[in-house]
Amino acid sequence: MKWAGRRESENVEDRRGMSTGGMVAGGGIVGVVLYLLFTFLSGGEVDPSQLPEIGTGGGAPQAQMSTAEQQEDDKRASFVKVVLADTEDVWGKIFSEQGQQYPAPTLVLFRGSVQSACGMASAASGPFYCPGDQKLYIDLSFYEEMQNKLNAPGDFAMAYVVAHEVGHHIQTLNGTSRKVTQMRARMSEADGNKLSVALELQADFLAGVWAHHAQQMKNILEPGDIEEALNAANSIGDDRLQKMATGTVMPDAFTHGTSAQRVYWFKKGFETGDLRQGNTFDGIDPR
Repeated sequence: MKWAGRRESENVEDRRGMSTGGMVAGGGIVGVVLYLLFTFLSGGEVDPSQLPEIGTGGGAPQAQMSTAEQQEDDKRASFVKVVLADTEDVWGKIFSEQGQQYPAPTLVLFRGSVQSACGMASAASGPFYCPGDQKLYIDLSFYEEMQNKLNAPGDFAMAYVVAHEVGHHIQTLNGTSRKVTQMRARMSEADGNKLSVALELQADFLAGVWAHHAQQMKNILEPGDIEEALNAANSIGDDRLQKMATGTVMPDAFTHGTSAQRVYWFKKGFETGDLRQGNTFDGIDPR
């Protein structure tokens, strides 16, 4: 992605030097399974305070970064600020064309753990959007997990994650998230999970819509960028992650959609750029 030297968003709270000790899952194989599930399945409208018992505080202090590691972290921070600025420009234009003003979200960068309006979260909860304060939360170490554990490298894979979380912000602004929350409260867990899947797939679609318009407005894409995003979407499907974490696949427990679904909806958003094409609640099942 062409990003060096371009505008960085100012809607950023950098709390990387403020994060406190870790929230650490238990040891052994159980801890590994919990870590994988929490890290890669709890994005979107997660309430971090509802994560099962993973100790708050009391963890080992964060290891001091070397100069090289700090420089790399700062580079990632600059990159996500540029991506956030691009989402502001794209959604600002789309909202303006509809006669509305776009209230941009704030991005919170942290290390280890962070307090949000949705509760305390750790790096293990992965990037998430909190509708309570309309902020995106990202521990940049997540991108190392994408590259090293999920085989989803590349800067545009990182951009896809940011754009997905901004998609949840759009759903908060247009009332979709609130409606889903209200409906899920009256449903069984399995039926509620289907709505959660639809919500997440729509956020993937909105990330694709962003990429479509960002390319038209700014010519941001380089060869291989879309493939990086599609690979990332494929890598974080519920079926693939459940298989990695537990060796089995439980469709009733899906909350984000299969790999194929996530790829399908991001690609549809990118190819059409048309918000009218994103009704994932009507058809969430190209498997």
